[in-house]
Amino acid sequence: MGIFRSIFTVAHVVIVLLLGATMLNAYIPPKVFPLLNLLSLAFPFLMIANLLLCVFWIFSWRKRAFVFLLISTLFLTPVRRWINYSEPKSEKADFKVLSFNNKVNEFGKEHVENYINSFDADFVFLQEAGYSSLGNPILEQMKYSFHNPIISFYSKYEIIEKGSIPFVSNGDAMYADVMVKGKRIRFVNVYLEPFQLHKSMVKPTSDLDENGAKAKSLVRRFMPVFKKHEEQVQILKNFIEKSPYPVILAGDFNSVPNSYEYYTISGVLKDCFLESGTGLATSFHDYKIPIRIDYVFSSENLKSTYYQVDRSQKLSDHYPILVKFSLKD
Repeated sequence: MGIFRSIFTVAHVVIVLLLGATMLNAYIPPKVFPLLNLLSLAFPFLMIANLLLCVFWIFSWRKRAFVFLLISTLFLTPVRRWINYSEPKSEKADFKVLSFNNKVNEFGKEHVENYINSFDADFVFLQEAGYSSLGNPILEQMKYSFHNPIISFYSKYEIIEKGSIPFVSNGDAMYADVMVKGKRIRFVNVYLEPFQLHKSMVKPTSDLDENGAKAKSLVRRFMPVFKKHEEQVQILKNFIEKSPYPVILAGDFNSVPNSYEYYTISGVLKDCFLESGTGLATSFHDYKIPIRIDYVFSSENLKSTYYQVDRSQKLSDHYPILVKFSLKD
């Protein structure tokens, strides 16, 4: 039994070190060491393994249980980016924002339009809408809209100023300034570089050699995309920092929490899920294990009072995010 405990101890130390390494994404960009960003994908699994081993040490009556539990408190905020609890907010919402990566071609344009309209949002951010041969959704409640090749923005309020944010490669970003109850707000819609994956590329088989080849292929595919993400989020960060108005940023980041992309943006804006979200934040569900790659961020002087990932219908490989905001004085 002593040998097994020694093996478990070494394994637990390795897991804790790997969890700590994911936090280095806040400081080390993908162009320097992209494997750290790859490691961020494993954070939920590493955390589950860490907690299971903590339970094992507790039931084994080992002092090391308290050591590992104390170390685990360092990961509370990273965990809250995935699963969170927020007290209900008493402030009245001034407006609602919906962000949704939709696939109109696969699920029917009219069905998607009705679904989006049912939220009665004041502002709608769509990603990958431009890929549809049927064209962008028609949202009758929205008087104003702005479309890029991949993304779209809809507003019930008049758009004062709008423009594209120049991105390298296959990502897309845009902004629109809108007056909301006397306050000018800059809305930014983003779609970071996609990985161009399909299920056959990640689905394991009974052939170990084939699985090994798939793993190597995925790593080769991920590395250059991480580096493109670095360039794109730096462009976004600079744009946000120069904005003279409060910012709401929403979209499909193709990046999980604990990634370099997340740390970069959360350094200039707050994650609305941490402020007002409850439950799981996972939004992409096309594979067996759901992950969080869709976000809504905002400036400090905008307060989110409600954050919901709506899982009532599967009209895309993403679930939409609805966030309510109140205007701070």
